[in-house]
Amino acid sequence: MLKLTILLKRRQGLSHEDFLWSLQHDHAKLFGALPIVQQEVRRYEQFHSLPMAMPGLPEPEFDGIAEFWFDDIDSMFRVFTAEDYLKRIRPQEKKFLELRECGFLISVRHQVI
Repeated sequence: MLKLTILLKRRQGLSHEDFLWSLQHDHAKLFGALPIVQQEVRRYEQFHSLPMAMPGLPEPEFDGIAEFWFDDIDSMFRVFTAEDYLKRIRPQEKKFLELRECGFLISVRHQVI
């Protein structure tokens, strides 16, 4: 199993609340409706940041996290290079995300405890 984690940074000028609304409602519905997503994505979760910081640490840099699970690297690439994704989802993402300021991590799980 492969996981793609994206640290999400909202578009400048967009409130945190509007960003979360777009992410949870508009984006999730549109993304989840794609046949390639239904076929290849095993799990998709969103984590929405709270407007708070840990004592002694800087304010949060990101507005949320998106996590996607795939069977393998090929299935992940099939989703994010699909014509439907590039035509329908990518333009919508640009309306609420600063894509170049997001963090991306592709990983595999190793259970410790």
